Parts: sequence; structure tokens; C-alpha cells
Amino acid sequence: MVRAGSPRSDRPEGPTASGRSLAPLLAVCAGYFMVILDVTVINVAVPVVGRELSASLTGIQWITDGYTLVFAGLLLTGGALGDRLGNRRIFCTGVVVFTAASAGCGLAPSAGALVAARLLEGLGAALIVPGSLALLQQAYPSPAERSRAFGIWGSMAGVAACAGPLLGGLLVTTLGWRWVFFINLPVGCACLLLTLRRVPASARRPDRPVDWPAQCALVAMVALLTGVLNEAGRRGWADPLILTGAGLCLLAAAAFVLRERLARTPVVPLWLLRSRAMSGGAAIGLLFNFAFYGMVFTASLYFQHQRGLTALRTGIALFPAVAMTMFASVLSGRLSGTTGHRPLVVTGMLLGSAGLAGWAAAGPDPDYLLLVAPMMAAGFGTSFALTGSTSTAMSAAPDKYSGTASALFNTARQVGSAAGVALGGSLLAAAANFTTGLRTSMAIGAAAYLAAAALALFCIPQKAPRPVAD
Repeated sequence: MVRAGSPRSDRPEGPTASGRSLAPLLAVCAGYFMVILDVTVINVAVPVVGRELSASLTGIQWITDGYTLVFAGLLLTGGALGDRLGNRRIFCTGVVVFTAASAGCGLAPSAGALVAARLLEGLGAALIVPGSLALLQQAYPSPAERSRAFGIWGSMAGVAACAGPLLGGLLVTTLGWRWVFFINLPVGCACLLLTLRRVPASARRPDRPVDWPAQCALVAMVALLTGVLNEAGRRGWADPLILTGAGLCLLAAAAFVLRERLARTPVVPLWLLRSRAMSGGAAIGLLFNFAFYGMVFTASLYFQHQRGLTALRTGIALFPAVAMTMFASVLSGRLSGTTGHRPLVVTGMLLGSAGLAGWAAAGPDPDYLLLVAPMMAAGFGTSFALTGSTSTAMSAAPDKYSGTASALFNTARQVGSAAGVALGGSLLAAAANFTTGLRTSMAIGAAAYLAAAALALFCIPQKAPRPVAD
């Protein structure tokens, strides 16, 4: 029985709580699938979009990174709004915004209009993702069910990554690049209907206001970081504008930390970061997204610009890397109950590092067959570590901060994605030749994977961490 005046429970009753109902999992995974699909499907389409809309390399980077920038910058706001207004309500709002913005992308008449619609898509994604993990945490309370649910949630990233290049290449070569975005419309409508009909309403916590000054500082930091990395290849790393932007980025980061220390209701309570599991899991997520999505972006440009492949053949060329992600997430979700998360995360990051190091060492013009194993290792390793790092970060926070914990973890990941794409593009633009820039980008990605493996040894506990005390 619920006492009068107490907040409504987030956990659904009946079959969902015991794991017999798949409705919350299907609804959440459908929304998450759209979000990740839009990260990967665009990679094989942007060269064609650039030609048709007369966009420069920097413009192509902004078509890719504009989405990720807003996505990363507003994730913490999405998590705070979910905790305050109810995770299901914010999740559904995000689905509506994302679906409408996808229609706008498909109808965009110019590169500028497409970038604007992509920014709106990023807003929808920022509302979807924190609610997705929070709804799963509430729907499946037992550790075993939750690990399996997180494993399937993580596999959606693999499915989307796997489907993205192939689907994007098929749509671009048959119906045109605009259908890369129109494909989201039926998925978004189905996700919204399933969520409204089958996922119980979440609790609201009106005592959790959104800290807008801190949020503005975070958005400024992410925007400046992405802008600096995007423009450095064209202007040069010593350009005064680049140096000014880097300094302002550091100031925005300092302002965010200072505001969080002084705010009565911070967007990220600093006591959450006392947990090595929470802060370490977020840092690992940043590093492996940086390496993996930087690889996918630069490899897509390499196959089309250097080898002259079509969008569809580029998707097929990338398939070995992204196909492994689908298998690895499910496997790690099953193994984590017996091995714990730490061995899986460390193993995955070492595999990823070996893969990208192998590409960097393959020579200036390697045969495609020599690149298959490195791409498969990077894809498998990234997804193999995702379930463990996700579960670690989410388990370290109290249930009432599940939206915030999800947002923090995914903010770190999307900052990594934006930085990986931006730095990869800048290295390609600044290097003496395309191949040198590509190999340098792969070597940096390998180092990021290796740093994540070392971090996992100290931050990922063998057993599930206890939630940090409020």
C-alpha cells in the first residue's frame, strides 16, 4: 500500500516486475535503436549529402557532429527532467521530438537546414536515452534480470551499428539519402504507441529542479570542444580562434564544476562522483566511444574517397566491425553473472586497442582482407565492454537518481563520440595525405582503448557496487 503523500513508485507491478513482460524492454529498445541508428547510418550517407548540398568537409563534420553535440550537451538535462517529471513522460516527449526532427532532416533543402534539423534530433535523443535506462532499471529490479535487460539494451547499439551502414548504403543507392531519416518515422510512431500503452507511468519528484546555469555551462563546454576539434583541421591548431575556443572550453568546464559545488540542487551531485564505479564507468564509456565512432567515421570516408566505393559497398565493407557489436553485447550480458564485469571490460578494451593498432600498422594501402580482423576486434571489444560499464555506473547510484546516472554515463559516451568524429576529421584535413591522417587517427583510438583497459582495472569492481549514499 502506498501512503498518502508519498511519491508514486517507479516500479511497475505484476508481470513486468518479475521479468515476464517484455513490453518495457521492447519500447525502450525501439527508442534507443533510433538514436544509435542516426549516429551510424549517417556515416555512409554524408559524402553523398555533401555533394548534393554542396557542403565542405567541415560542413560534413557538422552534419554528423551537430546531432551528437546537442545530444551530449543536453543528456544531463534529460536525466534531471526525467527524475523531476517522470521518466516515461520525458521518454515519450523525446520520441515525439526525434520523430518530427527526422522528418525535417529528410525534407531539408540545404546543408544549413539539415544541420538545424539534426540539432533538433539531438534534443530528442537527449530526452530518450536517460529515460530508457531508468525505465529498464525500474522495470527489472533483480540484478540478474537487470543485467540481461542492460545486455539487450546494449545489443541495440550493436544492431543499430550493424544495420546503419548497410541500411544507409542501401537507401542512399536506391531511394536517396533523405530516406536515411524518413526510416525513423514508422519506428518512432510504434515506439510511442507501445510506451504509452504498455509501460507504466513513472514517479515524479518535484523536489529535483533543473540547474539551468550548470546546464548552460555544460552545453557551452561540449559545443566549444566540438567546434575546436572540427575547425582545427581547416584553421590549424595554432590559430588564435582555435586557442581562444580551447581556453573558453576550459573556463566553461571550470564554471560547471564550481556551480555544481555551490548549487543547492546540482544537475550532477558531486557526491555521486565519489564512487570510482560511477566516475570510472563514465570515463571508460567516453574513451571507447571516442575510439569506435572515430574509427567508423574515418573508415567510411576512406572507403568512399580513397577506394572509390559506393555508399552500399562502404556499408558492406564496414559490416564485419559493426556486426560483432550485436553479438558481443548479448554475450557479455550472459557472462557477467559468472565472471563479473571487470574481466569483460578489460578484455574488450584490450581487443579494441589491438584492432586499431593493427589497422595503424597495416601500411599505407593495405588489402581489405588485412583490415577485417582489426575492424572486428574493435567492434567486438567496444560492445563487449558496454554492458559491464553500463551496469557498473547504473548500480552505483540510488534508484531516485537513476535518470541522472544514466544521463551522466551517456553524456560521457556522446562527448567521446563527438570528439572522436571531430578529431578524426581534423586529422584527415591537416595531414600531408589522407592515409597518414587515417593511420594517425587509428593509433590515437588504440591508445584510448588501452587507457580504458587500465582504468577498468582500478574502477570496475568485481561485484556490483553499492549505491553511493546521498
